[in-house]
Amino acid sequence: MNANLSAWAIRKPLPSILLFFILTIVGLYSFSRLPVTYFPTIITPLVKVTIEQSGATPTELETEVTRLVEDAVASLPELKELKSTISQGRSVTSVEFEVGKVTPDRAMVDVRDALAKIRSDLPPSIDEPVIERVEEEGQSVVTYAVASHDMTVAELSWFVDDIVARQLQGLPGVGRIERVGGADREIRIELDADRLHAFSLSANTVNDALVRTQVDASGGRSDISGREQALTTMAAARTVADLADQRIALSSSASVRLIDLGRVQDTIAEPRSFATLDGKDVVGFSVYRTQGASDVSVAATVADAVLELGSAHAKVSFRLVSDNVAYTAGNYSSAMHTLVEGAILSIIVVFLFLRDWRATVVAAVALPLSIIPTFFALEFLGFSLNILSLLAITLVTGILVDDAIVEIENVVRHRNMGKSAYRAALDASDEIGLAVIAISATIIAVFAPVGMMSGVVGLYFREFGLTVAIAVFFSLLVARLITPILAAYFMTGSPPVEAPKGRFISAYERLLRFSLRWRWITVGAAIASFALAMMALMSVPTAFLPEEDTGQLTLTIELPPGSALKETREVADEVSRRIGKFEEVEGVFVQAGSSMSGQQDVRFATVLIDLTHKSARSRSSFEIEADMENSLASIADTKLRFLNSRGGRDMSFAVLGTDGSKVQEAANRIVNEMATDPTFIAPAAENAAMRPELRFKVQTDKSAMLGLSPADIADLIRVSTVGDSDSRLPSMLDGSRQIPIRTVLDAKSRDDLRRLELLTVARSDGTRTPLTAVVDVSFDETVSAIERSDRSRLVEIGAEMAAGMTSGQGMERLLKLRSVTDLPDGVRIQATGDSDTEGSVFESFAVAMGSGIMLVLVVLILLFGSLLAPWTILASLPLSIGGVAAGLLVSGNAMSLPVVIGILMLMGIVTKNAIMLLDFAIEREAHGLPRFEAIIEACSERVRPIIMTTLAMAGGMVPSAFGVGDGGEFRSPMAIAVIGGLLVSTLLSLIVIPSLHLIVSNLGDRIARSCRPFLQSAEA
Repeated sequence: MNANLSAWAIRKPLPSILLFFILTIVGLYSFSRLPVTYFPTIITPLVKVTIEQSGATPTELETEVTRLVEDAVASLPELKELKSTISQGRSVTSVEFEVGKVTPDRAMVDVRDALAKIRSDLPPSIDEPVIERVEEEGQSVVTYAVASHDMTVAELSWFVDDIVARQLQGLPGVGRIERVGGADREIRIELDADRLHAFSLSANTVNDALVRTQVDASGGRSDISGREQALTTMAAARTVADLADQRIALSSSASVRLIDLGRVQDTIAEPRSFATLDGKDVVGFSVYRTQGASDVSVAATVADAVLELGSAHAKVSFRLVSDNVAYTAGNYSSAMHTLVEGAILSIIVVFLFLRDWRATVVAAVALPLSIIPTFFALEFLGFSLNILSLLAITLVTGILVDDAIVEIENVVRHRNMGKSAYRAALDASDEIGLAVIAISATIIAVFAPVGMMSGVVGLYFREFGLTVAIAVFFSLLVARLITPILAAYFMTGSPPVEAPKGRFISAYERLLRFSLRWRWITVGAAIASFALAMMALMSVPTAFLPEEDTGQLTLTIELPPGSALKETREVADEVSRRIGKFEEVEGVFVQAGSSMSGQQDVRFATVLIDLTHKSARSRSSFEIEADMENSLASIADTKLRFLNSRGGRDMSFAVLGTDGSKVQEAANRIVNEMATDPTFIAPAAENAAMRPELRFKVQTDKSAMLGLSPADIADLIRVSTVGDSDSRLPSMLDGSRQIPIRTVLDAKSRDDLRRLELLTVARSDGTRTPLTAVVDVSFDETVSAIERSDRSRLVEIGAEMAAGMTSGQGMERLLKLRSVTDLPDGVRIQATGDSDTEGSVFESFAVAMGSGIMLVLVVLILLFGSLLAPWTILASLPLSIGGVAAGLLVSGNAMSLPVVIGILMLMGIVTKNAIMLLDFAIEREAHGLPRFEAIIEACSERVRPIIMTTLAMAGGMVPSAFGVGDGGEFRSPMAIAVIGGLLVSTLLSLIVIPSLHLIVSNLGDRIARSCRPFLQSAEA
């Protein structure tokens, strides 16, 4: 039937030509519409719950807020993972559901309903919980810095919030705009503690009075003079001067002006963050794209809009400081160049073998006709041009011409027998049809399971597996329809040619006959070589991903707990100054006030170092990073860490348990032991730092006797030092803006312990009692942040690996440490970050590989109608392992995710050689040729197309192996593994597969003779 399809296409070429004409047009149109992104678009049911309580400690929030939230959502169906991060005044809980079982919208509704049930149990002083769906497009596309000599920080911040954000958010593909750094305007009332004491007032009584008096409210209606009138009550001050003159009631007959209690000023909120560019203060903004939008298109659209903003506001300057799309665009461009270069090399190989320009053109046409329609399928499935789909396209460059090469080589062989091009195309396509279909079917069978992998890993690699499978399917259609047509009508006939066997073919036949006579020894030697290859492969170090030179370095700054923002700024400025001296550095952008994990604290800062493109510098980013570490080593009392391109450390894991003190002790022991092992560089617990704490312990018996509530005492301390919760602050209107009014003690009172102790709290009878009468004040320390996972305490530990060591080797070494093997009861460790992802990805790929092999076996059994021949074909799979091991050892690459992808690809393509050999041998044997001679003839006839297709595929991957361009570090180890496996498996297949075929076929004959009597009796 398959051969008839090619014969039908040759006799009636118009339908096939029109089909691919249409597919090419729609493919080109789809290509122009496909979004360009770094990673595939992932929609996961992940919900984040953020609750803020001004001034609350992490321990307090854990008990009163986080545990209640976790318990409320823990019973939700299909819950996958529950994580919480608690810092000063802020609790963030991430609720992740099983992918494919719960929709993101349903996840939002479930979490919101669960929180509604416990809302009344949460402290009344918290801000309203914020529940939001988390999208994987969480990384900003671009970040700009905004500067002006004529604007204050508050004015520049409002310019970004009001002008920039409003203009950009209406652009296609633009999601949210997030301001970086800057300051918010607020009316600040700083009260004098002595004056408050003199008038028997406190900060929270003043704040409560303002909440009640700073009111503009509409309500009611009346018919006056025959017309309905809306009633409005207006009491709010309109200016700062009016607010300062506002009177605060002391009693029923006395009051005091607000200005007499302290200072009232229009200023900015107390800074808890800042942003600098090359050491100068700036206000930045980050742009995030919507789901499905193109990184490149959004970045270009935003760039045009920013240019217009700069022209319209001449006093404001914009500068791009973080461009996450440049690497994406560079990877796209490099992949396209690699695709073209690989295609050219493949075609050159074909021409060198066939020495016929017409036949070469026929083979070359297969590549665009296979790739271009693939773009139509990608758009139909909602895919994008990302690092994985582009990887798939560049990898299949050589494979896509493989079917066409097999077809055209066979046509050339038949033409050289003296047939016309038309007759040669008919006979050749008929003869080679089964082999071509089997080759493509095995590749599709291998990669289809990758597209069906479960979980988040499956969502990422779905586009990779299906892109390969779709492209190979189109290449099969081209080989069965277009290649025979072109061969029949474009190629010319040729007189019979009795080409003498070359020295290579003669030598190969002699070697083949020798190996077939000693076939058991040949197969045994192959098994021994496989064992040695596996031993060599086991010695190769493992890693999740190879490090990539993206042109940007990320450095984190962590000061000791209790450090002020001023100290963070001094360290950040010094870091910027030292880094700025490197000639490869184009810009240094600092964002202070939060860590990379989202923990908000003034002692953290993140430094983004923008380097010149790697093509414009003589050193790699890794060498520059090492020199920077040496330059920054002398900065005292500060943890400075460079992160990898995924925003983490080389190796990371977590210590978990329900008892927080046990977890902390175990983590400290592990870190101390790791510090003595040269394998680990700068091991540290990421969230184990303790911060100083001024503790006010309420004497509950005295407070009860005096009619004082501990909650009132807590409110007094909180409002006096940081002000009320943001949601409860009174406000003043300035045009269309609402300016919050924050009431606190002045700085000298807040920072003076004696004055704090003398603050008075109101009793139930209206009299006031000083704090010292009901509280004991002491200095202590508490955790600066708390991490939780699945309702257990978590301390994460990270480390860099020593030179020449990989994260996989580091995890193996870690599990042997005494502090890890002797963990307390109830305490365990768990890989996190890349270390965790590495295990889950490799496990998923192992399942996909197993499924692929099973599917390939089924396909081969169906195509060949035999139970034994497919096992001989599958035996070619282990023959490639030696080439993979050799390639990795020679190049010095680790066993990483790209290599695993390469091995997966080898599973689909190395069977090609065995299929071509056995298909021809079985056919010749069916025509009466002895099995021994049939396999020799098959090898002699098929050795040229086998070598030609192998070299064409290897040539198509050579550009990737050199790792040139953006993303080259990811493609290189994979291409090296594939090329090594291809070359070695081809050499071994030409010797081992024939011997194994004779052994298996003879064994099949014996089994058939043994079973024949039973079959005959059953028939009788």
